[in-house]
Amino acid sequence: MNKKRFAIEMGMGVEQHGQDVTRAAAKAVKDAISRVSLVGLLEMVELRDLNEMFVEVLIACPRPEEVDTDEVLQALPFGQKEIMLVEGGMVLHGHQLPILEDRSDEIIIANAAVTVYIDTDKAVITS
Repeated sequence: MNKKRFAIEMGMGVEQHGQDVTRAAAKAVKDAISRVSLVGLLEMVELRDLNEMFVEVLIACPRPEEVDTDEVLQALPFGQKEIMLVEGGMVLHGHQLPILEDRSDEIIIANAAVTVYIDTDKAVITS
């Protein structure tokens, strides 16, 4: 297998209420993939099955040990998925609203880098 990067996109997810780092991370992934179209996979690489691409997700967030990685990866519609978590992101203080079931006044910010790889040994590169 000869994996090569096809696309890299970054995103940010903000969880203003609920203090759920998983939701912030999933929002960051959705933000990243909302700005990229992988049309080249179909038109230039002639990938027949979008699940043949490899998608690597790097999440930087507060309290990474609390992230449900399976839930975050559900934000990706296709691909063979991997995720890595590191301490990062940001916590700032907003308002604690009991009606929204806030546990604190924390606002959680997560960052995501989503990298798409293809196996060039299987790819049909067209010009």
